[in-house]
Amino acid sequence: MTHSATTEPRRARRAAPGVQGQPERGRRRRRERGKRRWGRIILLVLLVLVLAAGGTGYWLYSNLNGNIDGVDINKALGDDRPEKLPTSGQNILVLGSDSRAGANSSLGTGNAAGARSDTALVMHIPEGRKKAVAVSIPRDTLVTRPECTKADGSTIPSAKRVMFNSVYSLAGPACVVKTVEQMSGVRMDHFTEIDFSGFKGLVDAIGGVTITTDKAIHDKSSGLDLSAGTHKLNGTESLAFVRTRHGIGDGSDLGRIGLQQQFMLALLSEIKKQDLLGSPAKSYKIADNLTESLTTDSDLASLTKLAEFGRSMNGVDPSTMETIMLPVAYDKVDPNRVVAAEPQATTLWKALRTDAEIPESAKKSPATGG
Repeated sequence: MTHSATTEPRRARRAAPGVQGQPERGRRRRRERGKRRWGRIILLVLLVLVLAAGGTGYWLYSNLNGNIDGVDINKALGDDRPEKLPTSGQNILVLGSDSRAGANSSLGTGNAAGARSDTALVMHIPEGRKKAVAVSIPRDTLVTRPECTKADGSTIPSAKRVMFNSVYSLAGPACVVKTVEQMSGVRMDHFTEIDFSGFKGLVDAIGGVTITTDKAIHDKSSGLDLSAGTHKLNGTESLAFVRTRHGIGDGSDLGRIGLQQQFMLALLSEIKKQDLLGSPAKSYKIADNLTESLTTDSDLASLTKLAEFGRSMNGVDPSTMETIMLPVAYDKVDPNRVVAAEPQATTLWKALRTDAEIPESAKKSPATGG
C-alpha cells in the first residue's frame, strides 16, 4: 500500500500536461537552450569574417580562449591616430604572417629569417553591416614608416621608402597598424593576424576549398601545379595558391594579389555554407586550429569579444564583397618596387574614411603585374 500510494501521484503529475507537464517541458527546453548558448562560440577570422564554432564545457572555452594572443594597439599607438568618424563603419587590418619559425618551417615557405606581413588587407564594413570591401596593400609597396615603439619598449625612427612588408619584422604589428593609418588616414578599429600553419589547418579542418582557374599555374617556388579548371585544394595546396607569384603574370607580388582575393572569397563562402554548429567536433577542431595561430588587438582577444563582434557581422555576405588592390605605380627609381598611385589612392582612402561609394577611377592601378 505504501508503495502504490507514493507512485500513483507521480504518474498523475506526469500525466497532467495542462498543469505540471507543460512547465516541466518548458524548463527542459530552457536548459537545452542554455547549454546550446554556452556551447556555441563564434569566431572572427582572416581574412577571414564570421566562423561559427561549437564546443561543450568550460574547459573547451578555457582552452580556446587561452590560445589567442592579444596586442594592445591603443596603448602602443597613443593619441597620434586618425579621428574616428561617426559614419566610418568598421575597419579591420588583416595580416597573414609569413614567419618561417615553429610549425611554419615545414610548409615550404622559404628560409627567410624572422616574420613579415606576407598578406595585408584593410577590410571595410560600412554602417549597416551588409557589404564589405577588402583593399589589398602590395607587400612591395614603398612607404614612409612612422616612428614606432617596439614590444621591448625601444623606439625605431621614422624612415622613408621602406618596403611595406618589412615594417612587421622590424617593429611588430602595432607599427604596421600605425603605418597603414598614416598612409590612409583611416583609423583601424581592429587588427587580426593569422600565420601559415593556422591558415593550412583551417582549410584542412573545413575539408578544403574549391577554386577555379582560367589558366594552368606551374610555380616551382611555391610548389603549385594546377591545370586550368576547377580544383578542391587542401591546406598545403591552398597555401601554395595564395603564395604563388612566379607562375602568373609578370612574376611580381601584384599578380598573386588577385589569387589571394579569389581564395579569400572562396574560403569565406565555404565557411558560411557549412553547418558548423551542427557538428561540434568539427567546429572545435576548426576553432582550436584557428585560435592557436590567431593574434588580435586586445579589444578582440577573447572568445566572448570575438563572438560579440562576429554576431554584429553576421549579415555580411561574402558573395557581395568587393576586392580591390591599392592603386600603385612602378617606382621610377626601382621598377621592382611600387608606390601608391595618385590621385587614385587618396580618393580610395577618402571613400573608406567617410563610408562613401568608391569611384571606379580610384580602383584602377597603373601597375598591373600582368
